[in-house]
Amino acid sequence: MLFVLWLTVRLLTRLLVLSAADDATKDLEILVLRHRLRVLRRKTGRPRFTAGDRILLAAASRALPRQRWASFVVTPQTLLRWHRTLVRQKWTYAKKRTPGRPPIDPQIADLILRMARDNPRWGRLRICGELHKLGIWVGATTIRTLLRRHGLGPAPRRSGPSWTQFLRAQAEGIVACDFFTVETIRLKTLFVLFFIHLSGRQVVLAGVTANPDSAWVTQQARNVAMDLNDQDLAVRILLRDHDAKFTRPFDDVFGSEGAKVVQTPIQAPKANAYAERWVQTARAECLDWTLVGGRRHLLRLLSAYVRHYNQQRPHRGLALAVPQVGERQSPYVNPGAVRRRDVLGGLIHEYHEVAA
Repeated sequence: MLFVLWLTVRLLTRLLVLSAADDATKDLEILVLRHRLRVLRRKTGRPRFTAGDRILLAAASRALPRQRWASFVVTPQTLLRWHRTLVRQKWTYAKKRTPGRPPIDPQIADLILRMARDNPRWGRLRICGELHKLGIWVGATTIRTLLRRHGLGPAPRRSGPSWTQFLRAQAEGIVACDFFTVETIRLKTLFVLFFIHLSGRQVVLAGVTANPDSAWVTQQARNVAMDLNDQDLAVRILLRDHDAKFTRPFDDVFGSEGAKVVQTPIQAPKANAYAERWVQTARAECLDWTLVGGRRHLLRLLSAYVRHYNQQRPHRGLALAVPQVGERQSPYVNPGAVRRRDVLGGLIHEYHEVAA
């Protein structure tokens, strides 16, 4: 647009000069001088030139002889600088997008923030596992950056016992078992017996009782052995401690299945690290937040939590997969179609894709 205006002004000045020779030149010089005065009157100090000023002076400079250039308020260097500026603007293109990771989808970002706010104890790896379970692939570093940007710091660290080299190498076919106690609202002590398959991290809740005698423990061992066989989980080694509740009939149940019973050293809880860690997880995520009314209430609580642990909770030891893999998710899940399911009255949240 400015170039067309400049051509028009230049054509008019040439016609004015060619019309009457020297008189026309004087008229053009007077026009330049008058315009110079208008520019100087705009404000005190250094004059500011508009685009119209530059067009008029550039066009007049092509028509006036060099000896008449004293009429200009600018020097030839200024005219050349204006020209260089126009050249730079001509070759200025829109900035190309810098290479790198594409920005995270706003809906996925909202889902990550919703998970973080709903679950204060979840860290970036836990959220990453929940997203993988839904078919959404976002790196843990990206999640950490997003949480920090919105003022959500890291979840509290939970220190757990380290795995021994024996358990790392021999995890396939090893089942660990242990008791832990829970105090009810009436201060009655309940004993919980559970088993955990080390390679698959699947937990089997054997039972809850206030009197774990030999007959009860042996019967629970029979039930668990059948459950493990139904799930095609081979038992090669049974790992337990020296608790007096584990009697010889208990060991004979697994011995008849071809398993070897191995006792951990005395006062060495790290030797049964998998079982001890599960007890800590169950307390931190479920039992520490609930008042237990009685045996049936505790059995319902732990049954619901074990189902969540086996089927929905991502596990670091399984590369953020769940112990029991259900139906495969689609490669991509619409974040807007993800809904929250409350477990244990909203104490635990699970996220699922809503069926279309």
